[in-house]
Amino acid sequence: MTVAIMFQGTGSDVGKSLLVAGIARALSNRGLKVRPFKPQNMSNNAAVTPCGGEIGRAQALQAKACRIEPSTDMNPVLLKPQTDMGSQVIVQGKIWGNTNTGNYWGRRHELMPTVLESFYRLAAEADIVLVEGAGSPAEVNLRSGDIANMGFAIAAQVPVILIGDIDRGGVIASIVGTGVLLPQEEKDLVRGVIINKFRGDLSLFKSGVSIIEEKSSFFSLGVVPYFKDARKLPDEDAVSVQSGVSSTDNVSDKKGTIRIAVPLISRISNFDDFDPLIAEKDVELTFVHPGDVIPVEANLVILPGSKATIGDLEFLRAQGWDIDLLAHVRRGGLVLGICGGYQMLGALITDPEGIEGEVASVPGLGLLPVTTVLTGNKKLKEVHGHEITSGEPITGYEMHVGVTEVDEHQTDGTLPMLSIGKREEGVQLGSGQVSGCYLHGLFVSDSYRAAFLNRIKKREVSTLSFEKEVDMTLDALAQHMEENIDLDRLLSIAGYQ
Repeated sequence: MTVAIMFQGTGSDVGKSLLVAGIARALSNRGLKVRPFKPQNMSNNAAVTPCGGEIGRAQALQAKACRIEPSTDMNPVLLKPQTDMGSQVIVQGKIWGNTNTGNYWGRRHELMPTVLESFYRLAAEADIVLVEGAGSPAEVNLRSGDIANMGFAIAAQVPVILIGDIDRGGVIASIVGTGVLLPQEEKDLVRGVIINKFRGDLSLFKSGVSIIEEKSSFFSLGVVPYFKDARKLPDEDAVSVQSGVSSTDNVSDKKGTIRIAVPLISRISNFDDFDPLIAEKDVELTFVHPGDVIPVEANLVILPGSKATIGDLEFLRAQGWDIDLLAHVRRGGLVLGICGGYQMLGALITDPEGIEGEVASVPGLGLLPVTTVLTGNKKLKEVHGHEITSGEPITGYEMHVGVTEVDEHQTDGTLPMLSIGKREEGVQLGSGQVSGCYLHGLFVSDSYRAAFLNRIKKREVSTLSFEKEVDMTLDALAQHMEENIDLDRLLSIAGYQ
C-alpha cells in the first residue's frame, strides 16, 4: 500500500508549499524517509536537478526539507508561462512543448500516466509521500482531465487535507463552499482541514473551527499561526512579489545601506536569486512595480531573469525603465543582468525560430557589447567556478535558451565576469559598472556575495551563511508544525503504521 497524503488549497497562495516543507522536515526529524510530490505546477521560479532536469523551486525547497537531492519525479509537470495565453510545458524535467491555455487544458489528461509513473517511483523509496495540489479543487469548471488536484487524488487513491488561508478572510466560507462544490466521491477523500496563517488569539477562533467541522464534516487537524520567518524561504511563484508594496513605499534612510532595485518585469523568473541579498542586514532590495520609476537612490539595478525576454524587454520600455536605466548609468550607478536580463543589456536579440512566439529581431538596451540568438536548445546545468575580479568561488545553475556572444569589434574595455571550468562566462565593462551573466543562484555563495557588495560600499564583514539560515528556518518551521498540527493523526490518515 502506498503511504501518501495530499494537501489541497481552497485557492492559490494559501501556503500549501510552506506547510509541506515544514511537515516534511518535521517527519524527517522523526526519522521517516519523506518525499515531496506535486503533479502539476505553474511557476517561472524553477530549479535544476543534479541530473540536469527542471522542477518547481518549491519542490526543490521541499527536497531540502527532506534532506535529499531534488529529482524530476518530484514535479513531473511544470508549466512556465510565457504570455497571458501560452506556456512552455516541462515534463519529467524536459521540454514537452509550447502550448496555449486551451490546447493544454484539452490535452493534460494525456500526462496522467507520466504523473503516476513519477509518483509510484517516489513512493517505492519512501515511508511517506507528501503531495501538494495546485490552485483549488473547487474550480469544477476545469475538473475534466484534471491531474493537479482531485483528478490525481482519485487516480492514486490518496487521502486529502484541505488548507484554508484565514489571513485573506472568508476562511469558513471557502472551506465549507469547497465541500459543497465537490462531488461525493471527491468529498469522501477529504479527511481533514488545516487553517493556515492565523494571527492573534487562537482561542477566539474555537467557535470558527466548530462551525467548519459542523458545516463541512471535515475534521480539523490544527490552526497554524502565521510563520513570520516565511520570508526567509523561497516563494513558489511571483504572486507574493507582484502583490507586494511599491518600491517607492519602501525606501529607508539608514546610513550605509546598500540600495538595490529590481524592475518587476511581467514574466520574471527565478526571482529567488535575490533572497540572499534580501537576507543581508545592510541591503535594501526593492522590486520596482509597473508605473513606478527606478529610484534615484539605488546603488545597483539588477535586471532579473525572464521567461519571455523579448516580450519583457518591450514591457520594460513601456514603463520607461530603459530611460531610467540610462540615467542611472550616467550617474555612475551599477547594473547587473542575470540570464534574460543579461540578454536585454546587449545590442541585439534575435529569435529566428520563434521560440518565444513570433520570429523577431529587436534592439537591446545597448549597455553591453553582446548579441543573443534564441535557440530551441535549453541549457540546464549546475555549475561551479569563480568570479574573475575577486577570485571568490561561486556555485549556481544555468537555465536558458539562447547563445550570447561578445561583438569581436567592441572588446575594448570588456572583461569576462566568471570562470566556469575551462570557459569564461558573462561580460563586464572595465570597472564592472555594467555586467551580465547567465548564472542563477550567484548570491548564495557567501564569500562572493560579500566581495560583490563590498565593491558597492565598504561594509562590515557579514556573518550571514545563507544556506545555514535556510536550514535553520526549516527546522523552526518544522517545530511550528509539530506544535500546531496533529501530525500523528495526519500519519494515520496517510496509512503510516
